[in-house]
Amino acid sequence: MEKGKQQKIEIWGDVVELKELIIAILLSSGSTMGAYFLAPSDDKTKQLFFGLAGAVIGFILSSIFIKPKRVITLEDEKKD
Repeated sequence: MEKGKQQKIEIWGDVVELKELIIAILLSSGSTMGAYFLAPSDDKTKQLFFGLAGAVIGFILSSIFIKPKRVITLEDEKKD
């Protein structure tokens, strides 16, 4: 692989870098499972909510650490 070029893959019609995808998956799954195991083991409802809260925390961390790289250009339409 050339220096400065990242390996990219297409997921759901969007192109992402493989390294950042793996980082996001690890952050999300780690925070979800970590929060799940912090919940009391005898209460399934709390385990569910702790796991959901961990997933939200993982999403927030992913959006902080992984910045979008899109360049959007707007062009004016000229009417005849």
